[in-house]
Amino acid sequence: MKNLFAKRVMNTQKSFIREILKVTQNPDIISFAGGLPNPCAFPVAEITRLADKVLKEGGSEILQYTTTEGYYPLREFIARRYTERWGIEVLPEEILITNGSQQGLDLLGKVFLDSGDKVAIERPGYLGAIQAFSLYEPEFIQIPLEYDGIDINAFEKVLKNDNIKLCYCIPNFQNPSGVTYSLKKRIAMSFAIRNTNTVLIEDDAYGELRFSGADLPPIKALNNENSILLGSFSKIISPGLRVGWIYAEKEVIEKLVIAKQASDLHSNYLAQRIIYSYLEENDINQHIERIKQVYGRQRDLMVKLLEQYLPEEITFTKPEGGMFLWLTLPKELPVLEVFNRAMEERVAFVPGMPFYTDNKGDNTVRLNFSNSNEEKIEEGIKRLTKVLRTIMPKRRTK
Repeated sequence: MKNLFAKRVMNTQKSFIREILKVTQNPDIISFAGGLPNPCAFPVAEITRLADKVLKEGGSEILQYTTTEGYYPLREFIARRYTERWGIEVLPEEILITNGSQQGLDLLGKVFLDSGDKVAIERPGYLGAIQAFSLYEPEFIQIPLEYDGIDINAFEKVLKNDNIKLCYCIPNFQNPSGVTYSLKKRIAMSFAIRNTNTVLIEDDAYGELRFSGADLPPIKALNNENSILLGSFSKIISPGLRVGWIYAEKEVIEKLVIAKQASDLHSNYLAQRIIYSYLEENDINQHIERIKQVYGRQRDLMVKLLEQYLPEEITFTKPEGGMFLWLTLPKELPVLEVFNRAMEERVAFVPGMPFYTDNKGDNTVRLNFSNSNEEKIEEGIKRLTKVLRTIMPKRRTK
């Protein structure tokens, strides 16, 4: 049977993170590995009530097939919210509802990529995007990520010389690094992409989760040409409902609809109606504010503990929002050794290698701070830094 599988599947690896999460199901393990929202932020009671209400009011119509594009009032809400937040005119017809933003990546790969096409991606880059695009057999071109966004000189050079089909980025609280693009770099990217044959895919799954600093506009708000924006309710309402969206020009939406029809006909209609009812009856801004307060406290605690206990040779990012921060270890310190020792101490993280398309990053670590309470963060960081200090006995600690 194995000789019958398509080459694209054989060449695409399992998600390293998903495999780690299987191990961390043990309740004794404190996990900073997953990219999971905190369940304390899920509006369970409201979703329960609204699921009952939607089914009672909608009856069998709610359980029927529906349009591929998605529930129109929900698309209107998303379009209107872009206008309210960023002053850009968005039509509901420019919004396609997807099964989470991850399906959006798959559909975009299906619509745009032929085997051998070039995809520019941040270094380090989001594993989910690498995995989704890999099925379409592109050539990845990595662009270094700096403290305030991608290296603009490298980006412009790649656009000029390498015939890039897609460029994928996460400007807000990037996964895995936590880095946020400065306004200067967003403007530079918006100018660089103009008059090219490159499509910019801007993933904004974390953009509403800012707990320090000022909100910054999406690149698509600065330049609507050659630009596609992904969004999701996974981080602000519930990941289990699997509702995200793509915002793109009508011409692109039309092609994506064809690809989606071949994939799943339409996204979960019941979930769309529940989310829309939640948005109608609740102040989403207040709900997001509560999430930001929780995540902000957890980020602050993790940063404080890392500053207190980490060996001084190890550096880390201090994100202004989102769910992750990023450690860089000395090059002579193999991260897999740290990972194995950390698991013995019952604390888990994600080694950085899966976020690189060139098998590098073996001295980097992604830590998630959103899916732990403050007690677990304190104990988990103490365990992790104990491992690091043990492995680095000759190094000075703070």
